[in-house]
Amino acid sequence: MTATSSHKEIMPYQYLKTFFSARELLWAWTSRTIQARYKQSILGGLWAIIQPAARALLLTVIFTKFIPVDTGAVPYVIFSYVAMVPWMFFSTSITDMVECLVNNMNLVSKIYFPREVLPVAALLARLFDLVIASVLMLLLMIYYHMQIFTLQWLFIPVILVIQIALTLGLGLIGAALNVFYRDVYHLFAFVLQLLFYAVPIIYPVSKVPESIRDIYMLNPISAIIEAYRSVILHNQLPGVELFRAIPIALLLLLIGYWLFKRLEFYFADVI
Repeated sequence: MTATSSHKEIMPYQYLKTFFSARELLWAWTSRTIQARYKQSILGGLWAIIQPAARALLLTVIFTKFIPVDTGAVPYVIFSYVAMVPWMFFSTSITDMVECLVNNMNLVSKIYFPREVLPVAALLARLFDLVIASVLMLLLMIYYHMQIFTLQWLFIPVILVIQIALTLGLGLIGAALNVFYRDVYHLFAFVLQLLFYAVPIIYPVSKVPESIRDIYMLNPISAIIEAYRSVILHNQLPGVELFRAIPIALLLLLIGYWLFKRLEFYFADVI
């Protein structure tokens, strides 16, 4: 039986059933990924805090001392850190997911298991970093006497789910294509570097000219980061831009999963 014919006989719900049956492997691989990342590291999981904190601190020095950016009543260090944490989750997850199949080519080529376990585990490992990095955010808000755990914070899980759907969709696309074209990893890394300046991390959305603001906010990651700021820093409900991001995130997730499963049968041969 050829790869193509076997592919046609499998229905989408069977893919999901197979994936959920491998949940123990998923948790084991996620744990392995986290342990391998911090193995023989003196600071261990603290690197999940140090990296976004260092970037936020550098931005704070630049945009308060050299090129002042008005962030209202919110201290710039918190303003930037609240955006930096979800951004790093987004960017590092995608980078790890794009590489995960190629980096584990021996496993992919020799053992059968749902291949999406690897990119999903890469994302979950970065989700662990997100949780750790959020601790510093809480400490900073306490230090600056800002309100925490308001009712608006109940929207954080909703925003996070949308972000996970978006990240997973893009990561699955990148992971599948990178097996066939190794340039894909460099392309994703390059686009993420450019995208950093095209989302409201170092500046507020109010600095974006009104004439292009609606187009600017069509970028789902911009809407997601702004939603985090609205809920966490301003005690406001997410703007309508977040809900426009939902169909985009879901569409990319569906496309990513469809593409990944369609190409999965050829991974072992190419790798």
